[in-house]
Amino acid sequence: MTETELLMASFNDFPNPGIREWVHSRRSEMEAVFDAKKNGHLPMWREALAAIVTPETTPRMDQTVVWDGAADVQDEKIWRHFHPWRKGPFRFGDMEIDTEWRSDFKWDRLKEALDPLAGRSCLDVGCGNGYHCWRMRGAGAAQVVGLDPFLLYVMQFMAVWKRIPDQAVRVLPLGAEAIEPGLNFDTVFSMGVLSHCREHQAHLNLLKQALRPGGQVVLETLTVPDEYGPLFYPEGRYAQMRNIYALPTVSTLSKWLDEAGLKKVTHVDTSVTTFEEQRATEWMTFYSLSNYLDPEDFSKTVEGHPAPQRSIFTACR
Repeated sequence: MTETELLMASFNDFPNPGIREWVHSRRSEMEAVFDAKKNGHLPMWREALAAIVTPETTPRMDQTVVWDGAADVQDEKIWRHFHPWRKGPFRFGDMEIDTEWRSDFKWDRLKEALDPLAGRSCLDVGCGNGYHCWRMRGAGAAQVVGLDPFLLYVMQFMAVWKRIPDQAVRVLPLGAEAIEPGLNFDTVFSMGVLSHCREHQAHLNLLKQALRPGGQVVLETLTVPDEYGPLFYPEGRYAQMRNIYALPTVSTLSKWLDEAGLKKVTHVDTSVTTFEEQRATEWMTFYSLSNYLDPEDFSKTVEGHPAPQRSIFTACR
């Protein structure tokens, strides 16, 4: 069975026909992603994936660490083939993957603002390796679909899925632009994506059209303090990132959600990113937050821009 066939298999029994048909219509697009001619790492990832053994356990997806429940000793070498690990943490047997991001911090900030996920279908746009998809499932979601165009993250998800083979959770190698009208998800998440979009309203419109009427959107993105607003355009790079186009204040972001036609717009949280939440580890050995901030003034990036802060909003269609 190919990677695409494996990812698509559970959609044959998906209760929402619009989502089922949408996934099948994207088959050729997904198959093109899994082409070793386009990504030289793919044979290595496939070999590592084949070496992962599925334990006979009950996974624990409602904890800080997404854990497969096993007590065996998992070979770290297999998992290090998928470096860098950015979202997590995860535990497989007695081995814990200490990821760059403590993604559970973000989940803790937003979880009380969620409409109850029990029995709902969720879409996570730009989900990375799917850490938050597992947290949604652990909170009772009936079906979770993640989208991410980066093959490494999809392969990381597939490695996790082999340890926790839950048919209700899938990450597909697609970007937000693959969203079509009529999907009717109950809850749509977009976390860490909006600041990378040239057209903010186009992204918000995609989130809205993926929702059923009455469904909830959860948006998390970079913002700036009011003194830099209403919209801050960083010159050159922002925290060493090239693809940051414009950063809104909280009030500007609220206005954007209103202009997108979303209702019950609610500001949930704004937090400055800390070294505890984002840092280099043995599982992500590249530069991280400490390298992106001014060593003399942590309130600014190395370029002199305001240090990263992230805001969470909810709204409904």
